Amino acid sequence: MELQTKLAILADAAKYDASCASSGSAKRHAAAGGIGSTTGNGICHSWTPDGRCVSLLKILLTNFCVYDCKYCVNRVTSNIPRARFTVAEVVALTLDFYRRNCIEGLFLSSGIIRSPDYTMEQLVGVARSLRLEHGFKGYIHLKTIPDADPALLAQAGLYADRLSINIELPTVQGLHQLAPEKDSATIHHAMGQLHQHISTSQAERRAAAKTSVISMPQSRSTRAAKPPAFAPGGQSTQMIVGADGADDGDIILTSAKLYTGYGLRRVYYSAFSPIPDSSRDLPLIAPPLVREHRLYQADWLMRFYGFAAQEIVPVGPQGQRMLSLEHDPKLAWALAHRECFPVNLNTAARELLLRVPGLGVQSVQKLLAARRWRMLHRSDLNQLKLPLRKILPFIECVGWSPGRSLDDPMLAAKLVQPMAPQPQQASLF
Repeated sequence: MELQTKLAILADAAKYDASCASSGSAKRHAAAGGIGSTTGNGICHSWTPDGRCVSLLKILLTNFCVYDCKYCVNRVTSNIPRARFTVAEVVALTLDFYRRNCIEGLFLSSGIIRSPDYTMEQLVGVARSLRLEHGFKGYIHLKTIPDADPALLAQAGLYADRLSINIELPTVQGLHQLAPEKDSATIHHAMGQLHQHISTSQAERRAAAKTSVISMPQSRSTRAAKPPAFAPGGQSTQMIVGADGADDGDIILTSAKLYTGYGLRRVYYSAFSPIPDSSRDLPLIAPPLVREHRLYQADWLMRFYGFAAQEIVPVGPQGQRMLSLEHDPKLAWALAHRECFPVNLNTAARELLLRVPGLGVQSVQKLLAARRWRMLHRSDLNQLKLPLRKILPFIECVGWSPGRSLDDPMLAAKLVQPMAPQPQQASLF
């Protein structure tokens, strides 16, 4: 099979992986030799057919797989064209695309071929060859295999900037129903091992940075070489939304446990996409993409705004915990807790300011810095470029009070941004 055909098949097969961000890596560049960098300068971004902007070569090593996960288009019983790269072909493609300024690094995943250990050896072989044989200093993200030998996972972290293990589905019941060959306990155990390796590496590097070594009585103070970094970009995971019966409460609570238990950098949410010849256990239609978007917004509230997982997703009349599709989670919380407002911009603590709809982390920092010098007035809000339409019903300051607008039953409708009309092709006649 020609390399171009393989690339078309395996790049398309990798589009279901959403966890391909390149943040959090250590800064490296080729000034001292080698090729590539992680500084981001001169990177050419590309757009996928569904509108996503990516700057990584995102491919599968192969779309062959011995597993029969019902939600996966690459499952063993799927009737799709199959292809497989060799280690040398992936290395050559990565270097070629980087030299042409098309990518900033490599995102590599794979179906399971022969065994988890064999597949993991191939993935590690690509990263090892790029780093040691070609001096590649660009970004590498490896999707690791939880069933593989722990020694192989430990090797992967020495060459990759970020590692990830897919948790697949939010609940143990969902995984057992749709992917019975995979084990939730094994996945969590592997994530725990990676977390331990990352934590140990960070501690050793911090200790080495504080230790100075004097080689001779009259020599200058020098520092010992730092221990090698282990996956400096941390680890991430991905879960499928809408393939099983898990509600948004299940998803958010699972994410909260992953963040606190394994120190994950990111949890990615991927809306289920119907696949050909699918199982009867799968839904016939995909969930609305806005649901995926709301989950990312809720995830952001947990990570940066101090919200607890339990307070983000309300319990509905039928016991289901679903995020509002009409309002973002922060606005939905504010509308449900109007007794907490208005918030005084001149006296409220940072934690309370972060709960005001329309105020982001940077906006709150601006407010805190500005009020150190004088009381904030209504006219100051324009200069700070705050979204007044959204925040005014929930705040008060010198010269402004929302009055009884918080009691307005139509407040939610007034805060919803009207949708722009869909563009239509004009007639030629």
